Amino acid sequence: MALYRWAREFEVKDDDFEFIMNNLLESETPMNTKEIAVLLVERRLEQERAKIEEQYKDTVVYNPAKSFEIGTRLVFTTMEMATGKVEAIRDGENTNYGNFSVIGVKFDEAEYNYGKDYREFAAGLEIDHALSSDNGDELPILSADETAEDIIIATEGEILYTVRDALRDNDSLERVAGYWFARELVMEFDVGTIHLAEAVLDMNGGGPLSTEQIIEQVGGIGNAPLQLQVFSLNLALNNDVRFSEVGAAGEVLWFLRRMMPEGVRKVPPILAYTPPEYNDELLSDEMFDLETELDDEYTPIEFEGKLRRAASTLIYPHRRAGTLPLNAKNRAIFPRARTPIIYVEFVDDSDGETFAGWVVHEHRYVLGLQAYYEKHSLPVGAFINVERGAKPGQIKLSFEAYKSRTEWIRVLIPNKNQVSFENRKRAIGANYDEFVIIGVDDVAGADALGDVYGKKSLTSILRELIAELSKLSPQGTVHAVTLYSAINILRRSAPGPIFATLTASTDFVDLGDHYWALASNQ
Repeated sequence: MALYRWAREFEVKDDDFEFIMNNLLESETPMNTKEIAVLLVERRLEQERAKIEEQYKDTVVYNPAKSFEIGTRLVFTTMEMATGKVEAIRDGENTNYGNFSVIGVKFDEAEYNYGKDYREFAAGLEIDHALSSDNGDELPILSADETAEDIIIATEGEILYTVRDALRDNDSLERVAGYWFARELVMEFDVGTIHLAEAVLDMNGGGPLSTEQIIEQVGGIGNAPLQLQVFSLNLALNNDVRFSEVGAAGEVLWFLRRMMPEGVRKVPPILAYTPPEYNDELLSDEMFDLETELDDEYTPIEFEGKLRRAASTLIYPHRRAGTLPLNAKNRAIFPRARTPIIYVEFVDDSDGETFAGWVVHEHRYVLGLQAYYEKHSLPVGAFINVERGAKPGQIKLSFEAYKSRTEWIRVLIPNKNQVSFENRKRAIGANYDEFVIIGVDDVAGADALGDVYGKKSLTSILRELIAELSKLSPQGTVHAVTLYSAINILRRSAPGPIFATLTASTDFVDLGDHYWALASNQ
C-alpha cells in the first residue's frame, strides 16, 4: 500500500472542521475520534483520486521498450508517479544497445528536472530492460481495496492523535465518553430530568446502569435520535457531582456517588500510604529481584507483556480491607483508567457466584473481595489469581484450593501495646506463601498496635519485629519477606524502604538468603 505524503504529515484544516460539523448536523449522531478520523481520511482519498484523475489524464506509463512522440505525457512509476511531457527526441548513440532513441522529458514537478530544461530517457529499446517487463500500461496509483482504515493503521495512530488534539482545541464541539458532537445541538435538560435519572439509579441500588437503560426507565427524553439523547444525557451527568461514570473501556455505566461503597469514596485507613524517600542504591541486586517478585503496588515496576492470568500474594492490609493490589501484573488484567473509578464484576471460578468490584486507579487497589475471602477462609499469604472474564469488565477469581488441614503458622498476639507472636495451629485450605502468612485473630488489637507503631520509625519497628519473630525460629533469624508482611499489619509500607532500612542500620545483620538477625544477638 502506498502511504501518501499528506498521510505522513496529516493535519486538520479549517475546511475539515466545516466538513465534520456538517456531518454531525446532518446525521444528528455523535461520533468518536476514530469515526471522525475515518471520515477525514476518506475525504482526503476522494480529493487525492480527483487530483490523480486530473494529473494523469491522457498520460502513458513510461516503458523503455516503447517509442513516444513529442507532446506525449508520461508517468514514471519508479519516481513516485512523477509526470512530464516529451519535449524532444534524438537518436541513441550507444552501439551496445542497438537502435534506440532518447526522449527529453520536462517534468511537471520542478525538482525532477534538476534545474535543466528536461531530462533524457531511453525509448524504443530492443534489448531487455527491467522497466520494460515491470511497467505495464495500467497506473498502479490507487488500489480499489485501499481504505481509510488501512491508512490510519499504516500511520501507527499518528492520524488519530492529530485528529483528537484538533477536536479538543475546537470550541464548537463537546466531548463525553469518547464521543463528539456539535455544542449547539446538544440537548439541554431541566433539573427534573436529572432528578429522574438520580431516582432511577437510586431504585437500582445506585447502579451501575447504562445511559440507554436510564433513558428507557425515564421514558425517553425528547424526539431526538437515541444516540443524541445518550450523548446529551452523558454530558449532563458527567457535569453533575452526584454521578460517576464507572464503565470499562468501550462501555458507559453510571453510578450514584453517594451509594458507592465507603472504600471507593475514601481510602481504607489500613491501605493509606505516602511513599517515603529512601536511597534505593542501598538495595543489592538480590533485594531488587525480591522486591520485583513481591510486586507491591507501590514498587515502581513497568510490566510490558500480555498476561492471561496474574497472581498476587495476599498481605494483611488487602485481606483486612477486602482488596487486591493494583500492582504491575494486575494492571495488565484489570480495565485501564479511562475513568477514575471502574466497576467490574468478579466471578468466583469455583462456582460462578458474582461479586461487585471497584478498580480505584488513583490509590492502586481493587475493592470488593471481602465476601470472596471470607467465603473461602483465605489466609494472609494466600495466592489469588485474576483473569479476564467472558465479557468486558468481568474478572474471574481463583486460588489453589486443597482439603483443609491443620498447620502451624505465626499468629500476631497484641500484648499491652507491644507486638509479639506465637506459633499456633490453624485449619487452612488454600496454597500460600510460608514467608508471608501471619494469623491475626484480634483485629481490634492489631488496629490498636497500628496506632502505636504508626508513630515509630521503620528502624524501631524492625528492631522489635526481629526480636519477637526470631523467637519462633531455631536459628534466631527472620526472612525479609516475613518482615515485610509483619510491618504491613502495623502500618502500610512497600518493601523497598524496609530493605533499605535493614541495609543502612548497624542494628541488623544480613545472614544471607534474605535472612536477618539483630546485631546484638550475633
